[in-house]
Amino acid sequence: MAFYECVFIARQDISATQAEALADQFSGVIEENGGQVGKKEMWGLRNMAYRIKKNRKGHYILLNLDAPAAAVHEMERTMRLNEDVLRYLTVRVPELETEPSVVVQSRHSRDDRGGRGGDRGGPRGGFRGDREDRDSRPPREQREASAPASPPPSAPQDSDNKESEA
Repeated sequence: MAFYECVFIARQDISATQAEALADQFSGVIEENGGQVGKKEMWGLRNMAYRIKKNRKGHYILLNLDAPAAAVHEMERTMRLNEDVLRYLTVRVPELETEPSVVVQSRHSRDDRGGRGGDRGGPRGGFRGDREDRDSRPPREQREASAPASPPPSAPQDSDNKESEA
């Protein structure tokens, strides 16, 4: 049997449990036809780059499959008939990934940082800078007054031009 990865997008109108039920339905089709579903990942409700059938968002779901080609064709036929599936893409891969996908890993790392948006930082780390950092600095006038005056830049002199003028 061959290995496949299938990602499909379900409509935004359905609930997360209904999207999971769709994934279970497609997994059942694979198993009925002699295949196995290695991993099922729910990527959640995500924004799409452009509208598909008047939907701006969709429930993204990944299935790792170890199945014969006939089982994959039957699953794709079932996806085409289902109104809740906006798009799907099935790709044959040399081996199945066992660890979480990049999408799930990035979601967990964002959650570990302690917020939805992550680091909004500039050079001082915060969106508007840390207040402690701003308060500990002297006012701009004092910083500019205490800065050493630098001599004006002089024009570079070419020794080749002096020789040609002489």
